[in-house]
Amino acid sequence: MATDKKDNHWKEDFPVYQLESTQVSRRDFAKFLCLVSGGLAVGSGYVAIKANFFPPEKIAGEHFVCKKYELPVGGTRSFVIAGSTIPYILIRMENNEFRAYEQKCTHLSCAVFYKPGSGKIECPCHNGLFDAFTGEVLAGPPPRPLPRLEVVIKGEEIFVKDFKSDKENSERSNHSAT
Repeated sequence: MATDKKDNHWKEDFPVYQLESTQVSRRDFAKFLCLVSGGLAVGSGYVAIKANFFPPEKIAGEHFVCKKYELPVGGTRSFVIAGSTIPYILIRMENNEFRAYEQKCTHLSCAVFYKPGSGKIECPCHNGLFDAFTGEVLAGPPPRPLPRLEVVIKGEEIFVKDFKSDKENSERSNHSAT
């Protein structure tokens, strides 16, 4: 049974006035803005330092993905390389060639999907399109091509390894020749 006699002596010990509790002073607002600005500055600095001084690790060696017969023509297979959290996609093109790309759009990291028969990889978030043969941007907001893996076929097994473009291969041969 509820009693009408409540002990209101605590209000005398801790006087809180309604008007003071709902208003924010300029000083408090300035403190809040400084705290938020400082937090954003520290976060931006962290991202900049991480991107410039700690680039993502290169893929070392070859990694098994699947057997050829497990992937039909025009089909795809998503996979993750051991020791990594980056999702990749393996595509068996209609001309029976294989391509492998990172499955994150270079715009905002949405998952990309191969459109069978079109030769295009689509990002459904903002209608970005990539060429399935090269990974180059065809349309939409993505700023750069999809990171590519080199596909190595050994008999019936499909492996992937770090992709070296022709430019990188020629630079390496020039360095080794000197």
